Amino acid sequence: MLVLQTPTFKKAVKKLHANQKNDLDKAIKSLIKEPLLGEQKKGDLSFLRVHKFKMAKQLTLPGYSYQEDKVILELIALASHEIFTVK
Repeated sequence: MLVLQTPTFKKAVKKLHANQKNDLDKAIKSLIKEPLLGEQKKGDLSFLRVHKFKMAKQLTLPGYSYQEDKVILELIALASHEIFTVK
């Protein structure tokens, strides 16, 4: 599987502490094993899936897209729950 990171995602990861990066690595490994694990957003963000996990005791969501025909997992954003809500 090809795993891509957007510049926004890379920038967010650079700001994390070591223990947070370990939690994120575990979450990404679980997404690589099962890419449809996250829930698909609705509306304007329908191309986006999010997977909820705890990072240093705080609920965090990596936003990603998955293209099954090309087997690509694209990591788009890393944020708290409020960032990924659409009204």
